[in-house]
Amino acid sequence: MAFPRLAANGAAAISDSRARRSGVMRTVLTPSRLGRSFELTGAAFDLTHASVMRSAPLLPPIPALRAFEAVARLRGVSRAARELLITQSAVSHHVRKLEQDLGVTLFVRHARGMDLTPAGERYYDTVGRAFALIADGTAALASEANAVVRISVLPSFAAHWLAPRLGRLRKAHPTLTVELDPSLDAADLRAGRHDLAIRYGGGVWDGVDATLLMTERLTPVAKTGSTLADLPLLITRKAFDWTLWSAAAGFDFAAARKVQLTDYNVVAQAALQGEGVALGRLRMMGSALEQGVLTAPYDLVLETREAAYWIVIASGRRPSRAASTVIDWLRSEAAD
Repeated sequence: MAFPRLAANGAAAISDSRARRSGVMRTVLTPSRLGRSFELTGAAFDLTHASVMRSAPLLPPIPALRAFEAVARLRGVSRAARELLITQSAVSHHVRKLEQDLGVTLFVRHARGMDLTPAGERYYDTVGRAFALIADGTAALASEANAVVRISVLPSFAAHWLAPRLGRLRKAHPTLTVELDPSLDAADLRAGRHDLAIRYGGGVWDGVDATLLMTERLTPVAKTGSTLADLPLLITRKAFDWTLWSAAAGFDFAAARKVQLTDYNVVAQAALQGEGVALGRLRMMGSALEQGVLTAPYDLVLETREAAYWIVIASGRRPSRAASTVIDWLRSEAAD
């Protein structure tokens, strides 16, 4: 058997009868020549232009990092799969492969799901900050003339307070485009899909920096002419503001009849229809009281930072110039 001919440039050309008939020459490239040109049947082939990119020695594959970050943030494989638009098995494969490559267990698996190990917590913090840095750098490249500011906001706040004021924003800043994403779910600001969010509550949430926009003014309201004793309380899934007002008023909230609704928009509409007593958020429902459609049967109007609207950005991230412009405008509107 004849040994393959070794070309002067280090490429060993191996052919068989089938290859000769097809005119294709199979070539084995020696490792010592990586990155240099090789002669293939008289043509030059430069490995530096190959379509397959070699990974950096200490950088795991980006899909694996994205899968790990999503599972850690969302606390579940199924939710991560929905966000990433891949199958659950693909997410699990990425995470297992990452653990194998690192030689570290990142999650503890149990019947209820997955929890981060101490090492996983540390790595999640690192990966999350890295993605945030990439998102910041990407946002910095955006042109100010065509800037788009994406805001995650509660549907009720968007409908009753923010949307009616957007015309003034367009007039003051005609080059800005604002995209509202009304959602009941807290947006993941570290992922970079939103520039900022407006959240309702006490201002303390993990992974974000919150700045007070304005406090809400809370008091029960009902349709004018209703008999309060016949009406249930209308509450949302998180009725912490009812709890705050009840504690301040000495009202027995626990003993009251209640109807739970999905969103404050639905609560407000049900109150207007006479279906129950809502805890009026007067920043949004004040006009209905002024017009006499609703009545406020109690004197106490509670105003507290524990039930307030907050401008929220990812922790440690500096907002873009366009986002800062919108934040300043929001504050000026809230101050009026």
